[in-house]
Amino acid sequence: MTPAARLAAAVELLDGILGGTRPADTLASAYFRSRRFIGAKDRATVAGLVYGALRHHARLGWWLAHLGHPRSDGRARLIAHQRLVGGLDGAAVAALFGGDRYALPALAADEVRLVDRLEGRTLVHPEMPPAVRLECPDWAWPDLAATYDGAADAVLAGLTAEAALDLRVNRLKLSRDQVLAALAERGISAAATPWSPFAIRVDGRPALGGMALLRDGAIEVQDEGSQLVALLVDVAPGQQVADFCAGAGGKALAMAALMDGKGRVVAADVSPGRLKRARERLRRAGVDNIEPKLLDGEQDRWVKRQRRKFDRVLIDAPCSGTGAWRRNPDARWRPVDLEALTATQDRILASAGRLVRPGGRLVYATCSLLAAENEARVAAFLERNPDFAPVDVASVWQSVLTAPFPGDAAAGPYLRLTPDRHGTDGFFVAVLARADPL
Repeated sequence: MTPAARLAAAVELLDGILGGTRPADTLASAYFRSRRFIGAKDRATVAGLVYGALRHHARLGWWLAHLGHPRSDGRARLIAHQRLVGGLDGAAVAALFGGDRYALPALAADEVRLVDRLEGRTLVHPEMPPAVRLECPDWAWPDLAATYDGAADAVLAGLTAEAALDLRVNRLKLSRDQVLAALAERGISAAATPWSPFAIRVDGRPALGGMALLRDGAIEVQDEGSQLVALLVDVAPGQQVADFCAGAGGKALAMAALMDGKGRVVAADVSPGRLKRARERLRRAGVDNIEPKLLDGEQDRWVKRQRRKFDRVLIDAPCSGTGAWRRNPDARWRPVDLEALTATQDRILASAGRLVRPGGRLVYATCSLLAAENEARVAAFLERNPDFAPVDVASVWQSVLTAPFPGDAAAGPYLRLTPDRHGTDGFFVAVLARADPL
């Protein structure tokens, strides 16, 4: 594909994302599947243009409005992106339009004016409000600014960067060193990560889909922060463990491996589709102590029947996903009903808490950086459940991990991970122990 054809494809895909309700990665996958003629390198370039525009969405939109441009569609945004981020001069931008039969129509008069008025400009302007400059939606800015105080700029900058590709090694099949050696044999550059003993960070975006390592369940794609959540549940062989919002089963798989296949992990979720994907991953990973469980809601009667039977209960709660914005840059601009989310989180905590036996632990985690979904929810739960108390997460870390605890991850007795400081997605973890009556 020519550069002009790549840009045309990027505009088409970006318009579909901006005008739709489905996640960008889902739409991009469907777009490329239906256009098999687009080769791997061209796909990477087109996707890079689209995701670049999404990562700079607020600032590009601000410039278009600031200069009075009449449109804010994919075409206008990519014109501005090529100028402000790509560093192309006016002639180079114009050459991408109307030059061949696969190119977009030539620049209109108002687009020529836009290109000219962006001469010598940079992406950030002194008049930009902080939320725009930091690519933060208005609904999330007050909470993030208050939670992170002077560090909010760095935290949000970390959330606009491209996420790394992390793998989790299935210790039931191979060691981390063995996987690193296998990747090296295939010319894939990768290294051990600093925190999880089972995590590997891969350079770039190599195609892993056809690799036997992935197909046979020796590795799983999983962010290091997500792996740390599973590790901090602190499971042991023979225990009864419930993953209450298991999704596609990534953390359940990690915990089952830590239990050496002994004991029981119930992977519960309300989505049949997610549990179907979990079952496929279980077969690949070779674990047989995970029991998928479909719930009809957080108040499912199964919870009542299983009251106080579990040593460990993990809640990876549905949330705003602010901690994963670097992976899903379009998600930050989709409507979020925070009040409804926090109400759901409270109901899940209340229901899942019933599963914990005396002396057991409830681990509440989100991929959110908002105090409203994290500390505030834990405080509300503890107020209603005085038989639970926080366990200092640093002490749990030190009991299950050999890597030193990162002091800047402590939020009181809880854990906060952010991309800028820890290289992971943003995560919050609270470990709560139920008192064992005398």
